[in-house]
Amino acid sequence: MFIDILVAEIGSTTTVVSAFDGLGGDRPRFLGQGFAPTSVLEGDVRAGLNGAIKSLAVGLGADDIAYGEMFATSSAAGGLRMCVHGLVYDMTVNAARAAALGAGAIVKLATAGKLSDFDLADVAALKPNLIMLSGGTDYGERETALYNAERLCALGLHAPVIYAGNVQNQAAVKAMFEAKGIPVYLAENVYPKLDYLNIEPARRVIHEVFAEHIVKAPGMEHVRDMVKGDILPTPGAVMEAAQLLYTELGDLVCVDIGGATTDVHSATGGSEEIQALLTAPEPFFKRTVEGDLGLYVNAKNLVDMLGAEELSRELQLDVNAVMGRYEPIPKNEAQQKLTERLCLEAGRTAITRHAGQLRYIYTPSGRKTLAEGKDLSSVKYIVGTGGALTRLPGRKGILRALADCNKTGMLLYPKPGEMKLLFDNHYTMASLGALSKRYGGEALSLMKQSLDILE
Repeated sequence: MFIDILVAEIGSTTTVVSAFDGLGGDRPRFLGQGFAPTSVLEGDVRAGLNGAIKSLAVGLGADDIAYGEMFATSSAAGGLRMCVHGLVYDMTVNAARAAALGAGAIVKLATAGKLSDFDLADVAALKPNLIMLSGGTDYGERETALYNAERLCALGLHAPVIYAGNVQNQAAVKAMFEAKGIPVYLAENVYPKLDYLNIEPARRVIHEVFAEHIVKAPGMEHVRDMVKGDILPTPGAVMEAAQLLYTELGDLVCVDIGGATTDVHSATGGSEEIQALLTAPEPFFKRTVEGDLGLYVNAKNLVDMLGAEELSRELQLDVNAVMGRYEPIPKNEAQQKLTERLCLEAGRTAITRHAGQLRYIYTPSGRKTLAEGKDLSSVKYIVGTGGALTRLPGRKGILRALADCNKTGMLLYPKPGEMKLLFDNHYTMASLGALSKRYGGEALSLMKQSLDILE
């Protein structure tokens, strides 16, 4: 059986292959998916990839599969671990962190100001895949970034470095790292002037560096030979999909509740009313990742947040007993009830952390209203993706509750009843984000099919 395009998502535990046909025609089609355990521990990720392709063939009733092109995303070998270092936490550090998260990274460490011996020890222990160095507006403060570059050079790590700080330091920083044989890449300043974020150029550079240096899982170099274009970090591919979907739908938020993390992606500039109240700028396209809200890895944490006794009364089941046999995919009614409740809590908490809030301050002239964080008040659509929000029977009720979670009106988030629900029914947002780099129009059409949006 010949298929136009396969897109592989090579995860830490599972490899998924999605098949698409009819590209170049009026209506491209999603054909199906195959699954297999990721084979990093076997020494070659191609074994898991070939297993997923065989699984796809079985699902399609074919003896074997030939294909025209392959694209790929990866979070194998722990994903893209980054550390970011800047000058002022609320300015250059936050801007660099936003660029890293938007690219699909896991930011393990962020520091502000000059790196101390303790900071450097943390960097050495982390062994990051990638380091981002920022600091200083253009033609502003220079000393801190140069000092940090010198100390990072002396650390003896060989992780690639992206410099996205004061443009005046570019030549000096590049020379420092090149003298030590450390790959260094220059990006536009993520915070070139006060109250202005410029994270998209750095996000693109992170993707380029990931494709060139970071994909180190055994056998991945051979997968690269099979793939058209760059291999993207899987969460970064979801962000690409969200950006593409924004061009069609306008302001939206995408919630991905997974086994290890809960990610929220948003695409909105907010309302003019709130913009006038904001205390600091926020990126137009923003991703947050909550490592304590994974539906399987952090299930006990979610139970503790809700309280096992209260949860048992609410669900009318013995939560501790269910947790004793808890599995990543629910196998019975009790596990399903608990999973759906934990899914709701994970999503609600992640949205609350992603969205900004109104805050009142009291001055001699009276009460004033400020807005802090990301303004989602103009969002019209909430998109559910990930295994939980595409496969759980109660997904519609969960996503409706997430859309209506601004009960107090203090979140910078739409009022209950204002957002329309959309589901990534084919579970292909990451695949289509990767596909969009070469086939933007077809990827958008396939995304609308998955979301049940009429052409």
